[in-house]
Amino acid sequence: MTCPALAARAVSRRFGQEQALLDVDLRVEPGEIVALVGLNGAGKSTLMRLLLGMLHADTGSVEILGRPVRGAGPAVWSRVGHLIETPPRYRELTVRESIYSAARLQALDRSTTERLTAETITLLELDHWRDRRTGALSLGNRQRLGIATAVVHRPDVLVLDEPSNTLDPLGVLRVRGFLRARATEQRTAVLVSSHHLDEVARMADRIMVLHRGRALGELDPAGADVERAFFARVLEADRHRAAVR
Repeated sequence: MTCPALAARAVSRRFGQEQALLDVDLRVEPGEIVALVGLNGAGKSTLMRLLLGMLHADTGSVEILGRPVRGAGPAVWSRVGHLIETPPRYRELTVRESIYSAARLQALDRSTTERLTAETITLLELDHWRDRRTGALSLGNRQRLGIATAVVHRPDVLVLDEPSNTLDPLGVLRVRGFLRARATEQRTAVLVSSHHLDEVARMADRIMVLHRGRALGELDPAGADVERAFFARVLEADRHRAAVR
């Protein structure tokens, strides 16, 4: 069996009296897109932050590219890209300068950085805005820029929190196609979160449901009505929770 690119085993995390995650398991293989879906406060962002070492689990274990997150060094993190919540940006930099800077921060040489910056701008169709300062970008283009800075160094693992947030329909199609190509052609392991069930059903290989910090199993992306299946799973969990109180 190959080593998963991302793995969480029985992870739990509490913030004060709030149980944000409880005994959650997750596995993302190379070349696979896994989507986390859930209502607000379900624990999606918390789980992603645990997987990226931004938070530590109270119990359980987390691995990235076969290494415990706490022991992962620069050689591991240089193979990881992420966008969690608000896209980072420097208002005075142009789109091209922002993407170029993100690549250089990954210790890429100048010629490689120039090549990957140009390729990323084209792949995410940001050519029209390449010389525009980021402070003047629309919300949707800021989001695409954030994704560009996360992927410019061609990571083996990509973790994106609500990547289609603020995108117009064409932007959603562009990002979906880009991520699908990364997984299929480059064997990138992709973990995304979303509220848009129809969109992730078109993109993901597997859909994992989180609700009130607990994993409720998976939904079939090819199912006839993913939204109905999601709410049925959530309603069943809430009924069970009320019954055992």
